[in-house]
Amino acid sequence: MPTGVAIRDVREQLFAAAERVLLRDGPNALTSRAVTTEAGCAKGVLHRHFDDFDAFLAELVRDRIGEVEGRGAALRGAAGTGTVVDNVAAALTDLFGPLALGVLALVTSRDALRARLRRTTPVGIPLLTEAGTVLAAYLAAERDLGRLTPDSDPDTLAFTVIGSGHLLFAGCEGGAPAGAEVRRIVGQVLAAAEAETG
Repeated sequence: MPTGVAIRDVREQLFAAAERVLLRDGPNALTSRAVTTEAGCAKGVLHRHFDDFDAFLAELVRDRIGEVEGRGAALRGAAGTGTVVDNVAAALTDLFGPLALGVLALVTSRDALRARLRRTTPVGIPLLTEAGTVLAAYLAAERDLGRLTPDSDPDTLAFTVIGSGHLLFAGCEGGAPAGAEVRRIVGQVLAAAEAETG
């Protein structure tokens, strides 16, 4: 990028470049040089907008967390429609796309990044913790509507589903698991909590 030429939406361009590198080459290939090369800009551009590369990565992860939290309103809005199992299975499939799995691999492979993310996610694994919170809010809404038993624990159910979903999706080489398998796992986790409808 020639000096003096403005780059529009630098942050978004750098995030998009990092995501492409992450998807194509994995978390170990994610360096500041790889990101700026992919974005087609000078290496200094990244450091003008972020204190260092770990700060950039932390903001990238927080951006993904923001997207998950943003989808939470739509999920809560689905309470009372369809089936609880179908809604949760769809949310899991949406959550555990290739990019989210790459971000999770990045978080678990970089100690300095996890340390930075502890400022906003003090417990658990960043991204998974927030996804669990979003899912718990949906399950609480379903419980309030009587579609889950009154004594069901939305937090425990949500984190059990998230953990099971992560293992299921991360274990699939070269693609996502079949929808029927996702639904089966969710159904098993929620079976005891589903209220009788008949």
